[in-house]
Amino acid sequence: MRKILATLALGLAATAGVHAQAWPAKPVTLLVPFPPGGSTDMIARTVGAKLQERLGATFIVDNKAGAGGTVGAAQAKRAAPDGYTVFVSSLGPFVIGPHLIKNAGYDPLKDFDYITVAVQAPNVLAVPAGSPHKSFAELLAFIKAHPGKMMFASAGNGTSDHLTAELFWQETGTQAVHVPYKGGAPAMQDLLAGTVDASFMNINTGLPNIKAGKLRPLAITSARRSPLLPEVPTMDELGFKGVTVYSWQAFAAPKGLPGDIKARLHEGIVAALNDPAVKPKLLDLGFEISGNTPDQFTAFQAAEFARWKKVIEVGKISAD
Repeated sequence: MRKILATLALGLAATAGVHAQAWPAKPVTLLVPFPPGGSTDMIARTVGAKLQERLGATFIVDNKAGAGGTVGAAQAKRAAPDGYTVFVSSLGPFVIGPHLIKNAGYDPLKDFDYITVAVQAPNVLAVPAGSPHKSFAELLAFIKAHPGKMMFASAGNGTSDHLTAELFWQETGTQAVHVPYKGGAPAMQDLLAGTVDASFMNINTGLPNIKAGKLRPLAITSARRSPLLPEVPTMDELGFKGVTVYSWQAFAAPKGLPGDIKARLHEGIVAALNDPAVKPKLLDLGFEISGNTPDQFTAFQAAEFARWKKVIEVGKISAD
């Protein structure tokens, strides 16, 4: 019996070794739940190219947009957990969409193995250059004196800029008007024109117009001041620690991903993010490199899930 068990153990070890060496033996799909051209798509393509160099296999980006990213997330959940489908997404499908869309088709707390948060970027509270509000203090005083009058633009209901504004109102005890647009471009157009008063936009989105002098940044939601906007105070500095907010892009896989493949993916993704040809470009765009461990990402995702659930419930936010 001992000989049989020993032989079986050796056979299993050999099989595991072959499995680890064999992957990836065919193309790997990086499933992105948004259209091409956005930040998540860019991160997937940038990292995918480096993974291809490092692992010697083809990495293909497959864009499956719809319903705020939940269509792609549900498809990723249904894929085989064999390392040949990797889900690359922003925070929306992981921690926001399931609170807004009934029967989204997946449970983000149970249906994925979390690999790493690749990058994160704060939001910037900005007003048009011609705005009478020259500082955060002036803007806050105006909102308090005129509840329900100031208009905040967003790229749509449930987006990061919308929820950051909602969190800001909840933390400051103020009221304002949310003006949702069908995307970031029309929201930016009306903000620049002064049709709306302010927006909590992603730093990547706002930076070009801030640098051009078309927008005035009043505060940033990062834990520390951004080296790209060193003169802009953080919400924490201004007395609102609860409004420290990041948008983020991350890598996950269908539940059941073998540990050896998860380790190789994590190692490859972190190496790609820190590649000398990649890291400086990401930093220049306003991204902060994360590359946390699977365990850290799992804990972070659960905390973010609970945080935005509360904001959505308190704000009575819907997807419509």
